[in-house]
Amino acid sequence: YKYKKPKKFIDKLDFSLTNDQKKTLEEINKDLCSPTKMFRLLQGDVGSGKTIVAIIASFHAILNGHQCLVLVPTEILCNQHFQTFSKYLNIYGEVHMVSGKTSDRDKIKIKHRIAKGEISILVGTHALLFNDYKFNSLALVIIDEQHKFGVKQREKISSTYNKQPHLIYMS
Repeated sequence: YKYKKPKKFIDKLDFSLTNDQKKTLEEINKDLCSPTKMFRLLQGDVGSGKTIVAIIASFHAILNGHQCLVLVPTEILCNQHFQTFSKYLNIYGEVHMVSGKTSDRDKIKIKHRIAKGEISILVGTHALLFNDYKFNSLALVIIDEQHKFGVKQREKISSTYNKQPHLIYMS
């Protein structure tokens, strides 16, 4: 990674980040630029702004030509995150969603496009764990409600890559 602060992106938000969000983003951005794999737990109450922090971290990754994976435990949360990530990031990179309801035909297309690096952010449910998705340049994995995934499930997502992606667990 190059260390590029997403200042212009943050300035375009229609709200201000809290001091805690700014501090957390500063730490995450430094971690993203480090050769050491990041393991970070982002914890807070519902509505505390964890998702916008995850979106800005994702922006940082795609700004530098990499891909992100957002893993969630339910179809409802998958749809919510897909809508939110799309709202903020679709103009910077393509955002797609995969769930148990995604057709096999669409999964094949998405797998192909992910491998070529054409999709910047993939939001998905457990369905991603049972299919072989190979990212061209996976730099960041965000796992929301990480406590609903087993240790082996969480490891499976990133263990197949030579250069291990950074991890953010949200709870």
